[in-house]
Amino acid sequence: MWWVYAILSAFFASLTAIFAKIGITGVSSNLATAIRSIIILLVAWGIVFARSEYKGIPALSRHNLIYIVISGLATGLSWIFYFKALQMGKVTQVAPVDKLSVALTIILSVIFLGETLNFKTAIGALLIIAGTIILIFDNNFH
Repeated sequence: MWWVYAILSAFFASLTAIFAKIGITGVSSNLATAIRSIIILLVAWGIVFARSEYKGIPALSRHNLIYIVISGLATGLSWIFYFKALQMGKVTQVAPVDKLSVALTIILSVIFLGETLNFKTAIGALLIIAGTIILIFDNNFH
């Protein structure tokens, strides 16, 4: 059932782009990212407390914490750059290019996690990369 959550993630990510573009009009992209982060913080901790998952905090290892913190830093930087790109460009430009992260994740998972890369996944990643290049260099998208 992982794919149900993945589809829900994609759906809400698409709503994020639309609502963010509307919401950042005349607002600093960094301020918008900070406000968004507070909302996400409240929602995430609300779920953790509602499900009593906070009890797992003592079980976190140093290794867990280091990589969760690094992941959080990467997420924060991603959001800051994403909101800035949305502020400067069209959603139809920014959102597809942002999804280059899918192809990059495939490549990095092979390099750093030792995951195997099958033919279909490699072709999919190459198509995403090609599509991104087309979108960036298309004359209609200055």
